[in-house]
Amino acid sequence: MAESYRVVLDWFAAHPHIVTKVALGSLALAVVSLGLLVVAVSRMPADYFVAGTVPRASWRDRHPLLRLVLRVLKSLAGLVLLLTGVVLLFVPGQGLLTILIGVSLLEFPGKRRLELAMARERHVLKTINWIRARAKQPPLIVEPLP
Repeated sequence: MAESYRVVLDWFAAHPHIVTKVALGSLALAVVSLGLLVVAVSRMPADYFVAGTVPRASWRDRHPLLRLVLRVLKSLAGLVLLLTGVVLLFVPGQGLLTILIGVSLLEFPGKRRLELAMARERHVLKTINWIRARAKQPPLIVEPLP
């Protein structure tokens, strides 16, 4: 086991320019995802998780080409946040909250159920409501488990 660590450390020592670029890229991605996270949580309707249906986005009534471009950009942002959230599970940061925002931007079957399960997590809900309070928004309403 110690030998494998030595191999990794030797590779790092031999390629400092790559390690530096990866570290700076990770830092930039963390800053961007944190900014997107704050904006998304602040703009989310307080009843997002209790309303019968998800509010219809205003961009869905736009020109079909613009709608396609916006959908692709939304999905890319969701994927970036989802992957960043997974990384943040292993380093200091708000991993679950970042994953929740990333998942909310993606489209897949069972998404609503997964979002609700994540939003019910005590630490996630506490952080969401802290961000919303700082943005002068009402706390997020989440129905308890039946």
